[in-house]
Amino acid sequence: MGRMEIVGAERPRMEQIRERHHRLLRQLRTVAERHGHDPARLHIVAVTKTHPVQLVRDAAAAGVTRFGESRVQEAEPKIAAVPEAEWHFIGRLQSNKVRRAVRAFTVVHSVDSLELLDRVDRIADEEAVAPRVLLQVNISGEATKTGLSPGELERVSAPAAVPLVGLMTIAPMAATAEEAHAVFARLRTLRDELEQRLGFRLPELSMGMSADAEAAAAEGATLVRIGTALFGPRGGTLVSSGP
Repeated sequence: MGRMEIVGAERPRMEQIRERHHRLLRQLRTVAERHGHDPARLHIVAVTKTHPVQLVRDAAAAGVTRFGESRVQEAEPKIAAVPEAEWHFIGRLQSNKVRRAVRAFTVVHSVDSLELLDRVDRIADEEAVAPRVLLQVNISGEATKTGLSPGELERVSAPAAVPLVGLMTIAPMAATAEEAHAVFARLRTLRDELEQRLGFRLPELSMGMSADAEAAAAEGATLVRIGTALFGPRGGTLVSSGP
């Protein structure tokens, strides 16, 4: 989308987070609109895994309202520190962590099997909570990734206790831009087919990270999981800085 900016490994200040979040959201929504999607539906989930509680507080003060974590134990003190935020679980959900996860998180992106969906639904009902749930789909069929196969979506039925709101996927790590577009477009098609079969809307598509966020926005992502481009990696990386 334009020239590139180095994002260093040092912890960003609150104003830096505010500026990066505003810029990235503007850019991704511009891409979404250019490709015929409603830009207002696209949101950034700020991934704070491995970062300290104080960074989460700074990000919340900077106007970030959605945070993503991939480990329940690491997330719990952050959620306690910023309970007003919308917390998204984006990692591999182990069966023995389901109860803690449904208590703690507003949205669970990574329900990667029909058995796990049943367990989440049952435990959420026992706990009298209703986190929004997305099914993780392994579009590329990589052995290193979990997720339902596209064919398994034909066996999905609406859970009783938790709202099923969409699908999630992860593009292959070394995917080209064209390959990422193809993966994300396929997820959108699978979502549309599942909506038609189930008879209700699945408004959320969780796809894209810092490296492939633009491809995800172009293909209709509503939740883009951004960590590096907001908070910096170890050592520094290149991220888009403007059209």
